[in-house]
Amino acid sequence: MAAKSREECVYLAKVAESAERYTEMLEYVKGAIRYSNARLTIEERSLLSVAYKNLTGSLRNGWRSVAHIEEMEGPKVSRHELALIQKERLGIEREVAVVCEDVLQLLSTTLILAACPGDETVFYYKMQGDYYRYLAELARGDSRKSYAALSLDAYKLAYKLALSTLEATHPTRLGLALNFAVYYRDVLNSPERAVHLAKHAFDEAVATLDQVPESTYRDSLLILQLLRDDLILWLKEIQERDELEAKALS
Repeated sequence: MAAKSREECVYLAKVAESAERYTEMLEYVKGAIRYSNARLTIEERSLLSVAYKNLTGSLRNGWRSVAHIEEMEGPKVSRHELALIQKERLGIEREVAVVCEDVLQLLSTTLILAACPGDETVFYYKMQGDYYRYLAELARGDSRKSYAALSLDAYKLAYKLALSTLEATHPTRLGLALNFAVYYRDVLNSPERAVHLAKHAFDEAVATLDQVPESTYRDSLLILQLLRDDLILWLKEIQERDELEAKALS
């Protein structure tokens, strides 16, 4: 039965989330978008993000598994078996692309156009950067370059807006910094730039942590912990790479 109001859409989206039925969850959130003239509350935006994140998350995990099998087993198996592995990988890539293109169209044609400056606009441009990044991670050649450029443009715009409109400890700004840093690390293969961005965001937020509103303290702290963990990992990667290069030159 179709939801008859914005409130019903939100309630059923939560029920679908509890049941891990993310396709249905997304349809209910889209219903809320129609009933609200594309102006979503923080809770509704969170539901939208959760729905898309779960729909793409399982697919991206599956893609990584198949890509790993292809890399490790490719030289050992027959041509026919390798073709089967590649067919499976390409099938997952098409499924990921369908979901990414859906969210990107929703953002560009509806949500961004209706958004107010500040948190709402930053949130949507961050999402745009994220889903172009997902497409870039799976693509090759010119397609990868194109998606990477679109992702970078969205992240840059979101970050510029975040710096001018959101506090350093705001969860949306911190989440953007985290994902933008991941972009530099995973798409551009530049852990140095990832570290620079993440450390700047981390240090600025920690300096004013005592001013964080109680309503967002837990969210801000969680993202700060993720930033710290990634910083430790990336700094270790840089150190290990530099040591290998030094050994090669000695």
